[in-house]
Amino acid sequence: MLYQFLLNFVDIFGFLNVFKYLTFRTGLSVVTSLVIVFIIGGPLIKLFSEKMITGPIRQDGPIDHIIKKSGTPTMGGVIIIIGIISGTLLWADLRNIYVWVLIFVSLSLGGLGLTDDILKIKYKNSRGLKSSLKFLGQLIIGVITLTLLIKFSNHQYLYNLYFPFFKNLIWQMGLFFIPFGLFVIIGASNAVNLTDGLDGLATVPVMLVALSFTLISYVVGNTIFSEYLQIQYIPDVGELSIFCGSVVGACLGFLWYNAPPAKIFMGDTGSLVIGLILSILAIKLINDGIEIPNDKTYKNKGPFIVIAILSVPLYDTFRVFCLRLLSGYHPLRPDRNHIHHALLDLGCSHKKASLILYGFSILNIIISFFMIKLSLGLSIFLLSIFVLGLMAVPFVLLELKKNKSV
Repeated sequence: MLYQFLLNFVDIFGFLNVFKYLTFRTGLSVVTSLVIVFIIGGPLIKLFSEKMITGPIRQDGPIDHIIKKSGTPTMGGVIIIIGIISGTLLWADLRNIYVWVLIFVSLSLGGLGLTDDILKIKYKNSRGLKSSLKFLGQLIIGVITLTLLIKFSNHQYLYNLYFPFFKNLIWQMGLFFIPFGLFVIIGASNAVNLTDGLDGLATVPVMLVALSFTLISYVVGNTIFSEYLQIQYIPDVGELSIFCGSVVGACLGFLWYNAPPAKIFMGDTGSLVIGLILSILAIKLINDGIEIPNDKTYKNKGPFIVIAILSVPLYDTFRVFCLRLLSGYHPLRPDRNHIHHALLDLGCSHKKASLILYGFSILNIIISFFMIKLSLGLSIFLLSIFVLGLMAVPFVLLELKKNKSV
């Protein structure tokens, strides 16, 4: 919006040419969303506190968390969404269809999460919107989003599924891409929601993921960098870095209020939106952006890179879902089997547990760079073993602690 307005005066004021550069606008989107969240965060938190917009604390959390966090405002996702949308509308090229797809995702799922949070506040319980209705809403939004991606995507790789351990086995999914994409969308959106169990726990990993996607979208959408790095240039994808930058800035600003001790909770308004945003970015960038024509080293490595970036929420959610199904519980039923619960039971404070999980995310991304030259199947297998082994450590220590106390 502001970007396109300023372009009208480029011929008069030559210094405005700087706004044509994606790098400059990406930086501006980060700063803009950060400043906006800082400005509106305090007043909105005060308003939510005065209006008693406080959600019930889930009973599956630690006792001290239930006691100390009672009365903390929720629906902080509203602050994040405002920051993301503002930074994007001001500095992105609004002629880009992918920008509008992500704006649609943010507002539509934000509305769904907001409805869920309002019902929790109204009826003073942690159930909110019925699981079936929430799932139906995610399903409808996912179908519309994927339809838009398919209609406006010109890249055949969007429809390909690469199988681990089988180097040349590629399934061209065709229309089956829709149910597969829905699985990724619903899984990722709920992964962030389920792992948002501590102050700032979801915010920092999401920020790291968004930062990684910012770099990927910027490189593959920039003719100079893509040619220099011998990466396939993809038209229009570069503008996604503006949106990703807005996510980084908004999450960084929100962390100021959400870090221990939290002044406000993200709520479903934020966690569902951020999860879905990351899933859409993953689907779009997973096959479009990681393709090097004359180098097999990085060929078809999109799935591996995305798995590495999303490793902590993905593997923790997958492990918990499997445990719930094996135990005969509903997969969306809350429990105390998440990794952050194990860290708390080991005696870690909220801040220490969050820092440990931040470290896990960073370490997984670093380790993935050493595996990038391996085949797709082997790299995913080794990364899975490493991540699952790393995440098993707190549970092993917890069992040893229990046995020792007995």
